[in-house]
Amino acid sequence: MSFRKRNVGLSGPSLQSQSSASEVVSASTPGVRPSPLDGRPTTSTGTFSLDDLLGHSGFALGNSILIEENGTTEFGATLLRYFAAEGVVQGHKVHVLGVGEPWGRELPGVVRVGGDDVVKPEKPTPAEKDRMKIAWRYERLGDFGTGPSNARAHPAVNRAPILGTSGQNDSAIPASFCHTFDLTKRLAPSDCKGLSFIPIRPVLQHMSPYQPILQALREQLASNPSTAVHRLVIPNLLSPALYPANASSPQHVLQFLHSLRALLRQYSTKLAVMMTLPLMLYPRSTGLTRWMELLSDGVVELSPFPHLIDTGATTTMTSGNVNTPEEKPQGMVKVHRRPVFSEKGGGGALSDDLVFTVSRRKFVIKPFNLPPVEGDAEAQRGEGEGKPTKVDIEF
Repeated sequence: MSFRKRNVGLSGPSLQSQSSASEVVSASTPGVRPSPLDGRPTTSTGTFSLDDLLGHSGFALGNSILIEENGTTEFGATLLRYFAAEGVVQGHKVHVLGVGEPWGRELPGVVRVGGDDVVKPEKPTPAEKDRMKIAWRYERLGDFGTGPSNARAHPAVNRAPILGTSGQNDSAIPASFCHTFDLTKRLAPSDCKGLSFIPIRPVLQHMSPYQPILQALREQLASNPSTAVHRLVIPNLLSPALYPANASSPQHVLQFLHSLRALLRQYSTKLAVMMTLPLMLYPRSTGLTRWMELLSDGVVELSPFPHLIDTGATTTMTSGNVNTPEEKPQGMVKVHRRPVFSEKGGGGALSDDLVFTVSRRKFVIKPFNLPPVEGDAEAQRGEGEGKPTKVDIEF
């Protein structure tokens, strides 16, 4: 008969080593922090509201996001540029597939702290005044669990060592997880040292054009230090303007996504992938697109409103003024899958009606609310015919 203390949990060495490794990566790498849910390392997409929408208050490393876009607009390309610019500012290795250096020169610049164009801080809400001061170390984890309705779409102060357009660095300011970017400005070429471009080389008809891409990506992951974070950006996947004709063959593109998924699982603390797909060429009703969604960890669909599609608007900003009180939504957002949640069977899709708005300094995703009917001021104040008056109450 063996004697053993009760109520003592048995911990395996593999689980301990895995948690300690993730803590080391999160603590030593800029732009990476542990998830509030399970502690896995996460990074930022460069968009405050998208970070909150993914459920981990950030984008979990070792995962991929497929952004599908209807129409001929380029709102998905704006999210890709935010993702790439955030990686460049944080010092990550950013690999861009299929496009040249002109695409990298279009990355938005960071909003400076202390400049004339900084967003003015808003008045604190009662909830912010009454928050617990004892939980100060959890303050930088974001508004976890609040959902897109309370997303951090209006950052008051950008607390980051901003590299700006002149390359100056303020070491007195603590590092920030997500920066605020200005679409009217550009990052300086001296700040884009970690940006590299992987070309799509022509191959024979029976060969896969993705094999050289995977080989180049494997070499980059193996040659860099273990603490380096890599971001793979894939604009306009399967677009005829960038890819050869045999690239859209299911046997080639699905094998590429399978191999990319294997790399993400192998380098689960070093690699994150974001890509866009034009739904006008590959609608969701086709089997190829559905298989691509299944091989992606997260799937977000952008549906611009018809008046934007008809006019051929690209990244049109709603207003040049940052402090616009209410901006009109420019399209609908549907979240079909979320990283980690969908894979574990937790219901990654969101049924809420969401809209997005692109302005000069933010890409905001928020719940869709119908505006009040114009000219019905009495009903809005509760003074309609159904409200009893003093005469009706008297007997």
